[in-house]
Amino acid sequence: MDIGQVVSRSGLPASTLRFYEDKMLIKPVGRNGLRRVYDADILQRLALIALGRNAGFTLDEIAAMFTPNGPKIDRRQLASKADLLDRTIRQLSAMRDGLRHASRCPEPSHFECPKFQRLLGVALKSQRRRKPGS
Repeated sequence: MDIGQVVSRSGLPASTLRFYEDKMLIKPVGRNGLRRVYDADILQRLALIALGRNAGFTLDEIAAMFTPNGPKIDRRQLASKADLLDRTIRQLSAMRDGLRHASRCPEPSHFECPKFQRLLGVALKSQRRRKPGS
């Protein structure tokens, strides 16, 4: 399958495919003139990359899943990422609920609302946990 077909079927731009090549996530099997040609399993590999990225894995973590003998996915790593997603879901749900409350809070000022004050505290605590510059 040439790069144009992969672009068409995957929805990814050619620049992303070239970037994935640079990161050693995918590899063309050859060329047809100037066009890269990929093996038939490229779409499955791209789907696995998309799944990993959507789940929060870094490209380096995803690259480590690909071995010469095919994908090898560490189940403990999956469980750990699922736990992290659960924590993120809880945090985002609490943030959503706080924002909904603030949008209809009867207090004259949000700063007089105890629930909004807790929301501010959570935001500050979250900010302190982040790395500088992120």
